This record gives sequence, structure tokens and C-alpha cells, in this order.
Amino acid sequence: MKLQRALVVGTLLAFASPMVAYAQMNFEGLDLGGAKKKKKKPANGKKDEKKDEKKEEEGAVPMPEGGLDLSQPDPKADAKPEKKDVKSAPTMSFDAVDVTGKSGDRQKLDVCINQFKNEQYEQAALTCSDLMNDPKFAALSVEAQYFLAKTLYRLGMYHSSLGQFSAILSRGPQTKFFKSSLEWLFFISRKTVNEQVVLNEIAKYANFEFPERFRNEFRYLLARYYFVRGKALDEVDPPQTGEANKSFDEVKRLILMIPKGDVFYPKAKYLEGLAYFRENKPESALEAMKEVIRVTRTPPGPITAEVRALQALRELAFMQLGRTHYGARQNRYAIFYFNKVERGNTQWLEALFEGSWANYRIGQYEQSLGNLITLASPFFRDEYFPEALILKAVIYYENCRYRESLSIIEDFERIYGPVQEELSALVDKDMDAAAYFEVLDKIQKKNKEGIEKRGTDELLERILKLALTDKDLKKTADSITELEGEIDGFGTKSDPFKFSNLAKSLIEGLKTQRAELIKTAGQMAKSKLEFELVALKTLRANGLRIKFETNAKEKDFLETQLGPEGKKTEIVKKVAYSVAVSDDHLYWPYVGEYWRDELGTYQYTLTKSCVEREAPASERKEASASP
Repeated sequence: MKLQRALVVGTLLAFASPMVAYAQMNFEGLDLGGAKKKKKKPANGKKDEKKDEKKEEEGAVPMPEGGLDLSQPDPKADAKPEKKDVKSAPTMSFDAVDVTGKSGDRQKLDVCINQFKNEQYEQAALTCSDLMNDPKFAALSVEAQYFLAKTLYRLGMYHSSLGQFSAILSRGPQTKFFKSSLEWLFFISRKTVNEQVVLNEIAKYANFEFPERFRNEFRYLLARYYFVRGKALDEVDPPQTGEANKSFDEVKRLILMIPKGDVFYPKAKYLEGLAYFRENKPESALEAMKEVIRVTRTPPGPITAEVRALQALRELAFMQLGRTHYGARQNRYAIFYFNKVERGNTQWLEALFEGSWANYRIGQYEQSLGNLITLASPFFRDEYFPEALILKAVIYYENCRYRESLSIIEDFERIYGPVQEELSALVDKDMDAAAYFEVLDKIQKKNKEGIEKRGTDELLERILKLALTDKDLKKTADSITELEGEIDGFGTKSDPFKFSNLAKSLIEGLKTQRAELIKTAGQMAKSKLEFELVALKTLRANGLRIKFETNAKEKDFLETQLGPEGKKTEIVKKVAYSVAVSDDHLYWPYVGEYWRDELGTYQYTLTKSCVEREAPASERKEASASP
């Protein structure tokens, strides 16, 4: 028995050297101990962007069956060997000996894996796809699809990658790669312009436990999903308020689970504030938005993409604080927060406009009209603020400037009357949802080509572009553009990849996704245009009412001016004003020219009015000092 065992061991030792050489050449060596490789420090000293992805990849593939297990004795060691004629050692051949202990199909999968590791992504995708679709290798199809999904991700084909991971997840939690495929959804959500594409997939698996490093991100993304769902339920006709309430309750529940200090905490608190605002709970909404302000202060150092994202969130929080105070008729607080939006930022024009109404409410007509001058500047000719003319007419009406008020209303009718008719005709057309998106898409292409527009067409296109200011609609439109770019990207690939069955299949899947997104975007666009049509009709009705009231007031004014005995009574008179400005400003009279550095600082001087007001502070100080 000892002699037989010695013969077996000797035979193994005789072939040890060529076996190792073969393994190193084809499979990068055998991992017998699971020892970690030493990681290289990035050359630029920054955090490796692929760190989380690499962590997920390590250990994601279980040790294949059939490998060498050196920890246990060879079960054949005690078996009686067959008698063989002693011959000279044969020449070593790769076909004669399976040096890895793996089957042929497993070796083919390892070819795909090695191509992936060597960043030969196109070849790896083709190899994995062939293996996945070959019925002879059905036992390895899921693993091949998993590596195909990762390979497509590395190629920047995120939507195609998402489709493969979704197919793996649809097999159920018993699938070997279910948990790791869930983790890859988070990587994709950080790469796509519209996270909603991934949210719908993540929401299907809300009851599963996610790894700790993704848990708070999962809670935020799921809260976003329920928030968007609740908004959609509120906007249907009739509104499904009960179901919407459940969605917003889920939003608040998930947000409470995200700890302060987490990177997703500020965005979560902003969602919480919007949920409370929707429920008409201003105190809770204000506290949530103030918390967003506290945790989004700009840190010292360079302005990175993350810092810019925090600044944008902080800006939105200031806007919501201003709107909440305005709704509570706390106008000075509203002005304070609107003024916190920095000049030139995304929400700046909106803050100027909404601040104009707050200034009007407390009688600061000069500041209100000054904000409207900025909005009317040629720098913002593509912006859409029809209500600005209505506000301007109301201010002149309040100051008994009836001629000017009527003139402004006439301008409003001349400009926006035809626009309402065109918009009404567009909304009333018997078109499917996709056709409405095509209208918006044509406008975007016209803008890129620089085609000049005039008159009603120009204003109508401003309204159509306004639909894209809706955050969710814009993200959906951006996703469509992203899908189209991914489809076009196949043209830049090598011929074997470009003309493969895999490419044809992926392109068909992307076209299907695009068609679904176009339908969704079209429905959202039509809803937005219907909202703008109703708003424009309301503005025109208000304009006609102002015109009627102004005519009546002007008639009374003229009768008062004549007096009972022909004696005129002065109603509109000169008002005191001052050109004094703060220490950090310089007074410069406006003579019809616009300068970028002056935008947002204009104040319109009302030289005559029927409204009694206090003298400027500088004049009151001089009067108190005089004997």
C-alpha cells in the first residue's frame, strides 16, 4: 500500500512543473489561498472612482466546482492503481491533460473573464454572449450574462448593462448573482442622467436587505421613487389622494432612517420638506428646509461637482423657504430668502420674479419694478414670464397711473392673445403622447441649428421649452438623448462587435426603451402644456378685469379733476424720492442700456403717484437735524 501511494505522489510531482507553467500562461496563476493583491495607490493621489465597483467584483464569482482542493486528502490516494506497462515519459500536450481541473465549458467562461480583466471589453462581451446563448452551456448562462452586464458597463453602455442585470434579477433571489446584481444597480444610477430609470427597478426589490454601504443610498432612491409616484397620483384626473398620501408617508418613513452626516441626508431632508409642504404643514416644511441650509454650507477648498450639487440643492431650499413665507403672507421673510439666491444661478430669475410680488405686497414698488426691468432685458429674451406684465400693470394701477396701466394691458393682449390660440390648437389636436414629445424635440433641434424665430412662433416656442423646465420631464428627455447616444455609439465599435448578433439584440432593446420613454415624456409634456394654457387663460382674464377696473377708475379720476365748479383736484402728485444707495453700490442712471453687472440691481423711480408714503430716510434725517 505504501509503495502504491508513493507511486501516485511521484506521478503528481513529475507533472507539477509543466502544469503550473500552463496555468500561468492561460489563467494568470491559481489562487490557492485567497490572498489579497496589493493595491496600487492612484498616481494623482485621489480616491479611485472604481473602488466600490472593484470591491463588488472581488469575490463576486464563487470558486468554480472542480478546482484543486489541497486541504483534503485525495480520495483516490488509497485506491488500487491499475497495472500499466512501464514506458518512457510521454511528451507533454495541452489537450491530453486538464491542468486546471475545470471542464471545457468552464474554461470558455474563463476566457471571457480574462478578457474582461485585461480590459478587452468588446471581445469579452462577444465571448460571454456566445456562451450565454449556447444551449450546450446552459449551466453557465447566468454567470456569463453577469459578466456580460459588467462588460457593457465598462464600455459605457449603461442602459444595455441595466437590461442584462434586470434579466438576472428577474430570475429571483435564489439566483447566484442576485445580490451582486442589486449592487450594480447603484453604480448605474450614478452614471445615468435620469435616476428614475433605475428607481423603477430598485423599487421591485424594496423588501430585500441591501449591503450596509448601499443602505442609505437605497433608502433615498426609494424615497425618490415614492415621491415621484405620489406626485403622479396627485396629478391624475381625478386625483388619487388616498394612494398619494400612502406614497408620501413612505417618503417620510424612509427619510427618517437616513442618519445625519450621511451624503444623502441633505437631499433626503429636501424631499421631506416638500412632502410637508404638500400636506400644508408649513412649520415642519420650514424646519426641514432650514436643516438643508445648515448642512449644505460650502466647504473650503476647490469647487467640485459634489460641491456644485450641494449649492444647487441649497438654492432650491432658499426658494422653498421664500415660497412658504410668501404663502403665509410673511412677505419680508420671503424677500429675505429670495435675495439669498446668488446672482446668475439657476433659480435667480425665478427668485427675482417671485420677490417682485412680495415687494409689491409691502408697497416697495420701486424695487418690484426694478426686478421686472431685469427680467425684460435682452439677455433673457428666451425666458417666459407673462405674469410680469400683469404685475407691472397692477403697480401702475395702484399708483393711479391709469394711462400707463392700460397701455401695458394692451401690450399683454397683443403679445399673448395669439400665443394662447396657438397653444390651445396644439393641446386640442388629436395626437398620441409621443407626438407631443416630437414637437419639443423639433424645438430643441431648431435651437441647436440657430434658426431665427420671430413674433408668435418665438413666444410659442418659449412656452414649449418651458415644458422642459419641469425637472422630471427634463430628466426623461435627457434619458432619451442618452439612449440615442448609446445607439449611435455602436458605430464607433470594431466591426466584429458592431455587426454581431449581440449588437443587434442590444440595439433593439435600446429602441424599445426609447419608445417607452418617448411615450412617458409625451404624456408629461402634454400635461405641462395643458397647465400653461390654463395659466395663460387665467392671466388674460385677470388682464381684462384690470382693464375694466382701470377704465372705471380713470373715469372717476377725470370727474374728480373737473370738480363741481370747474376747480381741478390734484390726486396724482409728485412724490419724494432719493438716489442714495448703500455703501457697496454706486448710483448710475439707466438710459436704455443694459449691462450684465447691473442686472438685478435696478430700482425704478416713481416720480408721481397718488399713494402717500414716507419721505426717504436721508430726507427724514436732514429734517430732524434742522432747527
